[in-house]
Amino acid sequence: MKDFTAIRNRPEEVPFKKGDVLVLFGELFNRGYANGLVEEAEAHGLTVVRATVGRRDENNNLRALTEEESKNIPQPFINVPLEAGFDLEPDSKGQTPNDYLKGLKLSDWQNTQLTEQSLQESLEKGRARFKKQTATFVAQLENLILPKLQAGNHVHFAHLMAGGVPRTKIVLPLMNRVFKGTGDRYLSSKEFWESQIGRFLQLNFHVVTAETFDVLVDESSALREKLKAKNVSTSYVAYGYHGTEVIINGEYHWQSYAPYIQGWAKCDLEKYSKKWFDKGVQTCVYNCPEILTNSSSIFQGVEIALYNLLRSLKREQPTHPITKKMEQDCEQVLKEPQMLQQIFSKVDEFMTWSEKHGTSDYATWPQHSTKEQLEKMLNLSDEILSMHKDEKQLMSAVLSEIIFKSCGYIMLHDAYKPKHAVAWIGHDAVSKCLPKT
Repeated sequence: MKDFTAIRNRPEEVPFKKGDVLVLFGELFNRGYANGLVEEAEAHGLTVVRATVGRRDENNNLRALTEEESKNIPQPFINVPLEAGFDLEPDSKGQTPNDYLKGLKLSDWQNTQLTEQSLQESLEKGRARFKKQTATFVAQLENLILPKLQAGNHVHFAHLMAGGVPRTKIVLPLMNRVFKGTGDRYLSSKEFWESQIGRFLQLNFHVVTAETFDVLVDESSALREKLKAKNVSTSYVAYGYHGTEVIINGEYHWQSYAPYIQGWAKCDLEKYSKKWFDKGVQTCVYNCPEILTNSSSIFQGVEIALYNLLRSLKREQPTHPITKKMEQDCEQVLKEPQMLQQIFSKVDEFMTWSEKHGTSDYATWPQHSTKEQLEKMLNLSDEILSMHKDEKQLMSAVLSEIIFKSCGYIMLHDAYKPKHAVAWIGHDAVSKCLPKT
């Protein structure tokens, strides 16, 4: 596995100092990966600078948050709208990419009037807007933190940007067919990805998920030099996904979810990190394990790998109170405690089949789905769901909390001085980063 740089051990805890700062580049929403990083930073006394992607007014113009919208956001907070992407940017004809897709019927989705020239025009306008907004954000950040920082302090930038799904009606029904369609509703992810709408998503995913990281590091270069002159260190982290090592048939083994069409943008994100790392900037993209959240729920089946985290906890931390509690909590949400072993067996069987089938292969990642693979994955997802007493109380929710917290620990302490531009956090590393008892 070329260039696979996995974190194998618990990183040493960094003795952060008063005045150290965590800068969130993007908005903190609901329960997700970034919440674990924020909680870890706050526990170590870092000042957390929050940001927003802004909102759109009735005319779709991007604006900052109102006083009412921002009243519950902890300070310090920089109210500069950092929305990325270009789906609402007009081309030279005054039409946005979304405008070209209005009124398009599901049965006629391939016959769009969206052209490459129009996409590029809108892309460049969105790119220029985002770069300008980032420069404004960094300027305000400098005024906020530079006077207060002392020699030996540290500023940790966390890139929270991801996604880029266009806000137009036709896209979500198509994506539901790509990710959840079986039988006659199945839509090949490869066919979708190579269509003109797919091309739109490719470009928008790239600028939102990957290019924003490049812009952040670039636009903060002058600030970074000023911090360096004061003997203040900096580092940058971003959230990636490129498969995860989990226990399969008793051994740690890399596997991934398919079809992860954002995977190409995540690979681009890794390339930007490598570019800056090679220039001497402390930057790292951390490829995190699969979880199930509100934002990831469209990827039904992504949670299958998550169940095996319990096996890693039992291997790496067999006597830890959290391990015992996790096993009890998982058994309690199932209809029968013995169903836990049935789930592990079914996950092993599916993972092994997926690798042989070619939809879980590191060398050719990311993979598109096949009809057979998608049906197997969705059926298994539904089967495991049916083993629960209540579909609102799931094993995946219990286990996701462990991943949030462990990834937060790693992405604060390992990234203080990252050893690689890209790193994988597998279930072994997650298990080793449980709070010390």
